[in-house]
Amino acid sequence: MTNAFYFGDNLHILREYIPDEVVDLVYLDPPFNSNASYNLLFRSPDKSKWADSQISTFDDTWSWGDVADEAFEDVLSQGGKAADVLSSLRLILGTNDMLAYLTMMTARLVELHRILKPTGSLYLHCDPTASHYLKIVLDGIFGPQHYRTELSWRRQSAHNDGAQGRKQFGNVRDTIFFYTKSSKWTWNTLYTDYKQDYVDKFYRHIEPKTGRRFRLGDITAPGGADPKKRNPTYEFLGVKRYWRYSEARMHELYHEGRIIQTRPGNVPQYKRYLDEMPGVALQNDWDDVKPLHGSSKEKLGYPTQKPLALLERIIGSSSNPGDTILDPFCGCGTTLHAAEEMGRSWIGIDVAVQSMHVVQDRLKHHFSGVTYDVYGIPKSADGALWLAKNHPFKFEEWAVSALGAMHSGKFRNDGGIDGTFYYLTASDERSRGIVSVKGGRSLNPGMVRDLAGTVQTQRRLTRDDKAIGVLICAHEPTKGMRDAAREFGKVDTLFGDIPAIQIISVSDMFSGATINVPAMLDTVAAASIGRKKSPSSAFKKPRDLAQREIMLPITGGKSDSTKEIEAKKQPIMPAFRSQRYAG
Repeated sequence: MTNAFYFGDNLHILREYIPDEVVDLVYLDPPFNSNASYNLLFRSPDKSKWADSQISTFDDTWSWGDVADEAFEDVLSQGGKAADVLSSLRLILGTNDMLAYLTMMTARLVELHRILKPTGSLYLHCDPTASHYLKIVLDGIFGPQHYRTELSWRRQSAHNDGAQGRKQFGNVRDTIFFYTKSSKWTWNTLYTDYKQDYVDKFYRHIEPKTGRRFRLGDITAPGGADPKKRNPTYEFLGVKRYWRYSEARMHELYHEGRIIQTRPGNVPQYKRYLDEMPGVALQNDWDDVKPLHGSSKEKLGYPTQKPLALLERIIGSSSNPGDTILDPFCGCGTTLHAAEEMGRSWIGIDVAVQSMHVVQDRLKHHFSGVTYDVYGIPKSADGALWLAKNHPFKFEEWAVSALGAMHSGKFRNDGGIDGTFYYLTASDERSRGIVSVKGGRSLNPGMVRDLAGTVQTQRRLTRDDKAIGVLICAHEPTKGMRDAAREFGKVDTLFGDIPAIQIISVSDMFSGATINVPAMLDTVAAASIGRKKSPSSAFKKPRDLAQREIMLPITGGKSDSTKEIEAKKQPIMPAFRSQRYAG
């Protein structure tokens, strides 16, 4: 399979667009039901005017309601062990938040089992919040006989859970369950280095000339005179024994310097060099993969980010070059990064637009020639209109982000502000832009006046008299709307006057239109990547912003021209569509 990134609900994507038995390895790091919200920090370029913004990427909170109940009935309708397990859990837990979470996970784990090849493996990353219940669900879907191990990853060195007054032990570990689809699975034994105290104790001999460490090993034959073993017996260096090797091979090893006699009459021994040993076969207690801290070079500012070494270990153990790796909660793309680096194909799925920003930036930075398809993101004006009609909130997120702004993270009660951006008015002066999105067909000048009123309010509240507004419309705006926008006048900047209210339609976007400002803050770098930049380097011409490419087909990190896009007529989703859930 070719590399692909899907934007949307992973259950829908898995059910409709991923065929049976095409994936070699699944790693998932889903929300842990921790009752927390995870955010990206959108740093303000001037805190005296504008506060930093917390842009929600996902809420790790689940509650029982109509949606959970419908999902529960859906799992039951499919029958099988998964349905039996979930029914039993309902009897034990009742209809509460935990059952809602487990229902969500069960539906997805059923699909992940389906898409795995017979030799495939699954690694589920979780914490003690629900790990005991998740293992029961996994046993029901994969079968207890296909449970391989429970990995323990030490994600931090200390935690204040155990502080005085908390009355509990500090929680410093995550759990990773390892299951296979069958009794025959892909496996590569990995090794870790020996501990220094082990080396000092057992490899205490050092060759003077080479400096190589070695230990001495027994070369007498196990079983000795046992006739069933047929061990050779002869005298070697004055010592007669049953030996592991033939007499001829023993002399070869002796002349190679691999067999030594420490003193006359002592039993000869074999030199085992440290640098020839593979190390210690990897165990299930992983305390050597260090978690990411704020100063880590890998740190992208994305919540719940895992270290690259963790995914490299999992992928190296349970897949081979050319295999396909899938991560249905891929977040900032650590799994995709590791898979690309290790020569695997990959499929990533995430429901957050911010995730797609970070993944695109990350892959382009590390792999200049990477190629992958993007699904769920419009690749044409028709695709954008389809998204507006079928998934209006996702259209809103996409539209704001595609023009280089940062979505507010809210879909209701947002005060008329769907997104924001910062732009340069002079070399050392910045102002803010307000974005409003209208995805419906019904458009009128009142929408422009509402946005103008919001801009005026923000000008007053933030003491920013050059704040502007941008109205994004799925369909073509009316003449009255454009007239109303012109009435609001212009803003003077050192680089020339710009319209104070701007209207951009989907058709305009795919014709190459961008927000008309001198330069915009690269919000992807500022909010998601968290790179240290000088104020001037963080601002770019709107047309040059990396996030603009997310609107278009991505190949090697570069966008195609509008004409090429129209010629390809690429669909918003792939051609394959399962009929399993049709009707």
